[in-house]
Amino acid sequence: MRPRTLDEFVGQEELVGPGSPLRRLIEEDNLRSMIFWGPPGCGKTTLALIIARRTQSEFVPLSAVTASIKEARTIMEQARLLRQRQARRTILFVDEIHRFNKAQQDAFLPFIEDGSIVLIGATTENPSFSLIGALMSRCKVFVLRGLQTHDLIRILQVAVADGERGLGTEHLDIPHDVLARIAALADGDARRALNLLELAAGTAETNPATSRRTVTMDSLRQVLQRQQLIYDKTGEEHYNLISALHKAMRGSEPQAAAYWAQRMISSGEDPLYLARRMIRFASEDIGNADPQALMVALAAREAYSVLGSPEGDLALLQCAIYLATAPKSNAVYAAEQRLKAEIERTGSLPVPPHIRNAPTQFMKSLGYGAGYQYDHDAADGIAGQDYLPEGLETKVFYEPRNTGFEREIARRMAWWEERRRRKKAD
Repeated sequence: MRPRTLDEFVGQEELVGPGSPLRRLIEEDNLRSMIFWGPPGCGKTTLALIIARRTQSEFVPLSAVTASIKEARTIMEQARLLRQRQARRTILFVDEIHRFNKAQQDAFLPFIEDGSIVLIGATTENPSFSLIGALMSRCKVFVLRGLQTHDLIRILQVAVADGERGLGTEHLDIPHDVLARIAALADGDARRALNLLELAAGTAETNPATSRRTVTMDSLRQVLQRQQLIYDKTGEEHYNLISALHKAMRGSEPQAAAYWAQRMISSGEDPLYLARRMIRFASEDIGNADPQALMVALAAREAYSVLGSPEGDLALLQCAIYLATAPKSNAVYAAEQRLKAEIERTGSLPVPPHIRNAPTQFMKSLGYGAGYQYDHDAADGIAGQDYLPEGLETKVFYEPRNTGFEREIARRMAWWEERRRRKKAD
């Protein structure tokens, strides 16, 4: 069912619709090397094939998953000869081009530079992170989007009606609501939509009265074990979703936090990864504004470890909602950054002698522990001594905010500081 012309191509109107930049390049036969970046099943390979057919170019497909750069170089050498001898252009289509490392990607540069090939690379990864700058500068990047539900319905309708390549309709009925459900389940992926359609057609129920077969919602459910959402645990979408969850919790929006947490769980994310991120969040974005948040996050992780999926998933969802509704403070995180900067600047400052440990007589003779005052023996339980290294006595690293429990911490710190000043004044 792969489209053979631009007119048959469904979706990506902003790229291949009438008057669009890519369509003009194709129709004017003014090709340059390009990168197609988009999710699975959005039409990257199909578009490359259409371009080659429309421009009467030699089309050579290569997968970076299975091929070596040596094979790619051999193909490019042959393309150079074809151009020299027959003035015929070669389009080298490299699927999953991001799988080639940076050194391997260098091999394409001279062949692109001298016009031996027009490179069309396809990738599901952000090319800014996965492709070398020299390659990016020689290629135009086109961003393809996951197909919309109405696009997928059009593709499915063509597949149902096409008597040559599709299912045909002579003895098969597929109601529109079933097609719409398949399109929704495909999650923007045309390949997945067509596979689901084929599987569903195989479970169609026969009407004895008419001898016609009908795909019903019940027959569709037979082939659906679980909806697999688009997700790559190591790719950009992984980081997009955890970023969305983190920012929703930080923004105190429990509805969005619950949505993104469940999205990750339903997509097959490692629940313990999700738990680890929420434990970190409890310290970084809540901290002492609600010390209970860290306990909730740790308890959620422990609950999941005991229960597993699906029972333990609920504890993670509960945690995400709690963290989103907790008072926020990044004072502990800010203190960490100040401390790191100070330690990097001043190095290994010596511990003040009066607070050094002195377990032996020799260490005591060196002055270890000399002058230390036991706070519990002092009035108000505070001796008022300095505990930072010399030169840092007045440094402030942790500054509690006027949020949640940190209001109480700030009050306590002010109370202690006032008594410390009094002790020193005495």
